Order: sequence, then structure tokens, then C-alpha cells
Amino acid sequence: MTAKETLYRVPVRPWRWVPWLVVSQGLVVLAWWVLGWAWGLPLLLASHALFVVPVFLPNSRFYAPVVSRVAGADVWLTIDDGPSDDTLAVLDLLDRYQAKATFFMVGERAQARPALVHEVLRRGHGIGNHSRSHPQARFWALGPAAMAAQIQGCQQALCELAGSPPRWYRSVVGMTNPFVAAALKRHGLTRVGWSARGFDGVACQPQDVVRRIAADLRPGAIVLLHEGSAHGHNLAIIEGVLEQLQARGLQARLPRASA
Repeated sequence: MTAKETLYRVPVRPWRWVPWLVVSQGLVVLAWWVLGWAWGLPLLLASHALFVVPVFLPNSRFYAPVVSRVAGADVWLTIDDGPSDDTLAVLDLLDRYQAKATFFMVGERAQARPALVHEVLRRGHGIGNHSRSHPQARFWALGPAAMAAQIQGCQQALCELAGSPPRWYRSVVGMTNPFVAAALKRHGLTRVGWSARGFDGVACQPQDVVRRIAADLRPGAIVLLHEGSAHGHNLAIIEGVLEQLQARGLQARLPRASA
């Protein structure tokens, strides 16, 4: 099996969870009928949890395949939520450390700053789909039409700006509900998770974030970073991670199959 075949994991059966849902609810009804509500109610709640919990687990494969690590000795830096006021400074940092990254962009933000998208690509970095408008509070609950519109809207925007469609996708806050896989299959997208995270998208102290990420820095790691956060520490955090990579002799490169 080639690197390309193992790295690109476009969903093949996006509705594979439906039979499991039907069977599980049928078994709950049967248990309720035979054993009564004392057994039926706990089993009902447990069966629902089996389908709800994976929505909030960034690396869960329950609803869609996901890449959470890469093969080889390199580290994959991924930077979410741009383009932003930080983008040019982030690019300068990456150049200084001879590092490459994939920028998971929000479609509406990319359309508002096309020059930044072009600059990211000109400097040899990658881009990925991170939804059309980044509806953070309700992304997990989007229905099939709204989810498809979020993914398609970003895909169209980035394709028009870059000249070719992105091949990578990251869910908003990593949440992946039952309707994500169908849209990914339609656009040939591979979902990307992470293996090193410092929670830099919310109010934080840079040294704490870098320390949390550094604990998981090793060959094959996928690092989750952000740009443009309101706390204003993203540049310091990214530089701290780049320093950690340099100190450990690790290189930040794009996955080989993306070349």
C-alpha cells in the first residue's frame, strides 16, 4: 500500500452508522418490552451516548475516517482559523525556521483576504478546508443540508482562490457529526485530526500551551495551532513550538503525499 493510499482517507460508506442505529434502537425496544423500563431506560440512554459521544472526540473514526498521525520522521504543523492579521507574521516565522505548515482556512475569511491565501501558497505551504463560516457553537448540531453547505462553501472559495481544490478538511473544534462524511466523500476530502494540542484557541498562557504541545512532539505528530485568536498570543506560541522542534531535531514538513 502506498503512502498516498494510507494518508488520503476519503469516506467510502458515509452512512454506515445508520444500520447500527436501527439495530441498537430495535434491541432497546426489545429489552424494554421483555425486561421493563428499569432495564430499558438505562439501555436507551447508553445507546444514545454511543452515537453522541463520538461527535465530540476529534480523532474518533465512528462517523468518518481521520488522519491523526503521519508516517516518517517529520512533524505536520497545522494552523487553523485564518487568514487573519497574524498570517504574514506566521509565514515569516515559518520561513525563519525553514518550516512548512498546512493552513486550515475559513472560506469567508479567505474570500475577504485573497492576497493572504496566495501568499501562503507562494511560500510553499498547504491549505485545507475549515468550513465556510466557522459556526463554533452549533457546528456539532448542523443538519445534512447545513453541513454540506459549510463544507462545499469553503471548498468552492478555496478552489477559486488556489486554482485547485483542497484535499484536507478539519472540523470546527474537531467535532464530526453524522452528516460530515457524506460531504467529505462528495468533495474527495480527507479529515485531519491531531496528536499534539495545547488549547491555544482560547485564553491561555503561551508557556503553558507550548509545554502541553511539547509533551507530544515526536516523529509523525500532527500539531494543532491557531492564528488570529483574541488573546493575541498565537505568534509567541507558534515560535515556541518551532523552537521546541529545532531543539529536538525535528522538521516541520508537509505530508509527502500532498506534494
